Amino acid sequence: MSYTPPPRDPKAPPVRVNLLSDTQTRPTPAMREAMARAEVGDEQSGDDPTVHELCGRVAALLGKEAAVFMPSGTMCNVAATLVHCRPGDEILAHETAHIISREGGAHAALGGFQVTQLKGPDGQFTPQTFRAALHPRSRYQPPQTVVSVEQTANIGGGTIWKKTALDEIVQIAKAQGMATHMDGARLLNATVATGIPAAEMTAGWDSAWIDFSKGLGAPIGGALAGSAAFIDEVWRWKQRLGGSMRQAGIVAAACIYALDHHVDRLAEDHANARALARGLSQIQGVEVQEPETNLVFFKPDGAGVSGDKMVGELRKRGVLLAMMDGRIRACTHLDVSAGMIEETVGHVREIVRTA
Repeated sequence: MSYTPPPRDPKAPPVRVNLLSDTQTRPTPAMREAMARAEVGDEQSGDDPTVHELCGRVAALLGKEAAVFMPSGTMCNVAATLVHCRPGDEILAHETAHIISREGGAHAALGGFQVTQLKGPDGQFTPQTFRAALHPRSRYQPPQTVVSVEQTANIGGGTIWKKTALDEIVQIAKAQGMATHMDGARLLNATVATGIPAAEMTAGWDSAWIDFSKGLGAPIGGALAGSAAFIDEVWRWKQRLGGSMRQAGIVAAACIYALDHHVDRLAEDHANARALARGLSQIQGVEVQEPETNLVFFKPDGAGVSGDKMVGELRKRGVLLAMMDGRIRACTHLDVSAGMIEETVGHVREIVRTA
């Protein structure tokens, strides 16, 4: 099995609608202009003013003392657990969480951590499930050090953790002396959908981060926030992992532009996701999960078309979607218009009709 992504097939049809992921977004012309004008310095030496501005903005946004700019969200998750835990410690997370299913086993490979998988519908576990998974401190069992949630829950369908559940999980964790970590890759989708400010959503969580390369449309980057002492230790791991950068202000400027211009517009992605779900649900035999944010999961099996066949047929028409956890996932973002949603529904209807 190859671990290197193959280059795009030059014979493949041109892409008309890209619903693979919100990571497929391209920097807008205005964002590129902001990047070109960015004031820069050596980020690794603490001399990049644009990176400093971004970190200050994120710390304030999430209600934390400090923040650090990272090349990727995965590095945010990995560095956070490497600070919170010691080898042999146990992390509790949902069985479909990104730290389990999409990070190459980094937490076990780099930190020697055990990740206990908690069950629950729609990518979320209940506070009761979390409490039931706790065990007394004993030399026979690993120390339970961290509980992690993913806001929004990707494989769960882009579902939003309710504030009451987040608060209760924090209370349980603190009573056990555990640290709390929020994978906030799509946290701002949740805040836009609910109207709850990000700082309220992350209140009580020792570490949290946001991604800029998904719905916010920047080319790369995430920012991890927490206490000043925590971020100081994260910097040590950022250095060890090769995440320290030089003139990073060029990409940090894209992230600042995204915070200024691309947060409120996430509501458009949510509206397009609802329109896509509505159109698909009107096709007989297509089972659709009602979206809460910008992710739409559906199964066409009842219409006599397998998910793999549907994805393949759509690709022939220049529409890109992905299979994930046995279902088809469509992800709306700033490069997807309402017209593209209508076109996608039309293609699915045609494929079902000729099946």
